[in-house]
Amino acid sequence: MKKENVLNAVISVGILTVIILAIAYFSINQKRIIGPLLILTGIISLMPVLFFKIPFRLLKSDIIFGVVDNGILVVFAIAGAELFGIFGAIVGGAVGNAITDAFAGIFEGLEARKIKNGRRTALSVAIGKLAGCLFGAGAVLTIVWTILGL
Repeated sequence: MKKENVLNAVISVGILTVIILAIAYFSINQKRIIGPLLILTGIISLMPVLFFKIPFRLLKSDIIFGVVDNGILVVFAIAGAELFGIFGAIVGGAVGNAITDAFAGIFEGLEARKIKNGRRTALSVAIGKLAGCLFGAGAVLTIVWTILGL
């Protein structure tokens, strides 16, 4: 892997991290809109893909991984918080993360086999997983807090 590719990935993810943290910080008390905002940040996180002209098909497996991973993880964290408070959310998130990584890896692996020539890069994998995680968490929180009002 070329040094400039890693540098592009680190800079892009670093900038996106600041944007995502700012959005989360200023909206954390807005329970009903946090899910849709996470979906929006997922869309924003795809901007480097346009800038660096990365074909979307290279991100598909990583987006699938992120959606499955964080979508299910949020369910574990919410369940842990409801049952055992903050400690339950932490343990539910940790245990849920391990389990969801395994399940998400199955779907990522199935999709990644379709990519020819091994053209995935550090940036495409990072952005794909980032966007997918935001989409997955955003979708679950939109359903739970915005639509169902739990």
